[in-house]
Amino acid sequence: MATLLHIDSSVFPVEASSSRAVTTAFRDHWLEQHPEGTVVHRDLATQPVPHLTAAAHTAGFADPASHTPEQAAAFAERIRLIEELERADAVLIGAPMYNFSIPSTLKAWLDNVILFGRTAGETPSAKGTPVTVVASRGGAYGPGTPREGYEYVQNYLKAVLVDALGLEADFIVPELTMAPHNPAMAELVPLYEASRDRAFEEAAAKAKELARRLAA
Repeated sequence: MATLLHIDSSVFPVEASSSRAVTTAFRDHWLEQHPEGTVVHRDLATQPVPHLTAAAHTAGFADPASHTPEQAAAFAERIRLIEELERADAVLIGAPMYNFSIPSTLKAWLDNVILFGRTAGETPSAKGTPVTVVASRGGAYGPGTPREGYEYVQNYLKAVLVDALGLEADFIVPELTMAPHNPAMAELVPLYEASRDRAFEEAAAKAKELARRLAA
């Protein structure tokens, strides 16, 4: 029985969040194909994980026998998150763009689960785990667009998820999500709708493909 670790970080509820809407669709399609599978849903907006502290950081490089009580408590929280990642057969992440980057809550989760010598380094413990990232954004930041140079979500997450953690990353990118709400972007609404529809189609296809892969 496969386990999907589903992480959301949008501050908005599903009805007002493009990333949550697409991750929910992905999860539902995955469960349709894999009804005996397990979904572990971590909502970083409603239940944020602790930001990395000096105690949590230094504990990762020290012998557990030498941990202070503060280090031991902080490190136990990191290990809980790390084990959750290690147990997952696949990962789904909702990563909306906020001010050109990812939400701070998602950065906090990543800071906790990246542990050199375990999840990162020469032999990452979750190496090869497939991760699907729904990287929604209010504007257009793709190749050839005026704001291409401000795209720090996919570039950053590729470096962290693939290069550091050794995961197999795939991206779904709903764009122009602010078009229906910003009068200055009204002429872009058809492009937003096309991007939204494409994102849902990709979510369905990728979820079904992943379910088949895990069931094989």
